[in-house]
Amino acid sequence: MSAAESSPAHRPRLVATDLDGTLVRSDGTVSPYTREVLTQVERLGVPVVFVTGRPLRWAEEVFEYVGDHGLAVVSNGALVWDVAGARPRLERPIDPALGLEMCRMLREAVPGTSYAVETLAGIGLEPAFLERHPLPEEARRAEIEQLFTEPALKLLARHERLAPQEFWDLAEEVVRGRLVITWSSATALLEISGPEVTKATTLALLCAELGVAAGDVLAFGDMPNDLPMLRWAGTSYAMADAHPTVTEAASHVAPGHDEDGVARVLAGVFDL
Repeated sequence: MSAAESSPAHRPRLVATDLDGTLVRSDGTVSPYTREVLTQVERLGVPVVFVTGRPLRWAEEVFEYVGDHGLAVVSNGALVWDVAGARPRLERPIDPALGLEMCRMLREAVPGTSYAVETLAGIGLEPAFLERHPLPEEARRAEIEQLFTEPALKLLARHERLAPQEFWDLAEEVVRGRLVITWSSATALLEISGPEVTKATTLALLCAELGVAAGDVLAFGDMPNDLPMLRWAGTSYAMADAHPTVTEAASHVAPGHDEDGVARVLAGVFDL
């Protein structure tokens, strides 16, 4: 069903959107048109909340578009960040003891696994972890036992020889729900969160604070880490170029992220 054919029956009270592959274009920018539409939606009194797998250090790059309310769900739900106050509003981290136990079990079951951890202070990586993106100067390199000494917002597991789905399936057999595993990369990079921590569960906590019901939320996404959020929201859109599992789960399909798909849907929904 196209975006034009599938507008919600009533006006949403909150918009939740993923960033990469959804709101942000392939060149890493947000178009002037999308910026203007987000501003107009905010002026109607409808908050636009960014719900992203990005760590805080990457999410900050687009906070200028988040609106006056200044709230973002970061690291797949491990952090709610008060943009205006530049401080955490909610943290849902992984306990180091549990995280290290899972690291040992996964590496034993899947040799060749390497790890990195994200905290509010930044990222730490094992020497064998090959990062595809530029790293901050303060990034640490050490074995996981030296890196994972405090609660972490996200544990990353990478494998250089397995396909993403294969690595995910093997990891799920090991972890068995004790931590939440998802992915949003074209490579075999797993994003691991604390027990029951997803974009959906944290967005639900935030919406409860704001007095917004799930049925009044309009959500956009494109990758498997968006699935819980899209299934939870009253109205959900997969991007036209989304992962097949996302297209299957969402109630509607929006134009692609390079075609300002989120903004085009919002312009129709809110009659802008």
